[in-house]
Formats: sequence, C-alpha cells, structure tokens
Amino acid sequence: MGKILYGGQGIEIDMDDRVMAHLQAVVASKLRRGEGFFLNWKDDLAVGDGHSAAWIAPDIPLFFKYYGSRNIELNRQWLEIMTMGANSNGGLQLGDEPTVSAPVNGNGGGNGSA
Repeated sequence: MGKILYGGQGIEIDMDDRVMAHLQAVVASKLRRGEGFFLNWKDDLAVGDGHSAAWIAPDIPLFFKYYGSRNIELNRQWLEIMTMGANSNGGLQLGDEPTVSAPVNGNGGGNGSA
C-alpha cells in the first residue's frame, strides 16, 4: 500500500502500489501536455461509504510513495481505460483492473517484456 502526497497541505491519499503505478503513468502523460483532470475514487469503508475527488493539474505538487520495491508490469488495457476517463468530463474514476491483455514494461512503453 503506497500513498500519494497531494498539494502543499500534506494531504495523503492511500492507494495500492499497483493501482498507483498505473495512475502515475496516466498522470505523467496528462501533465506533460499541461492538462488537468479530476481523479475520483471510492473511499475505504473504514472512513465511511463515500467517495472523494481531487483536481490533478500541472501546478499542484504530487509525490508518489511506493512501499513495495519490485517493478510493476503495467496493463495496457487498464492504462487506456484510465486515460479515457481522465480525458472525459467526469474525470478518471478508479476501478478494478481488467484482465491482462497486453502488458507494457514499467517505463511506460515497450513490447511487454520486463
């Protein structure tokens, strides 16, 4: 379980390392183009049954802290789904990972070999 440190106020968003690796790839792609988007997720039942949203933009600092040390093989299909969500008016809604169809290496590209 990793966490994203969001903004300058010390807001911490707990997230599974695998989910976070995919999100980081999508965030990097959007922010390189100077594009912002909403990130939406369902809150953990321990904090209630609600949901949260954060505006992700080039001028808001983000820090990704992974607790695992292994490279994470990215699922191309999930990256595409997440990117489509980030490009939509409603923003990226974090959800479950689809089955693996074409993994890519952790560097964001390549032929699926690690």
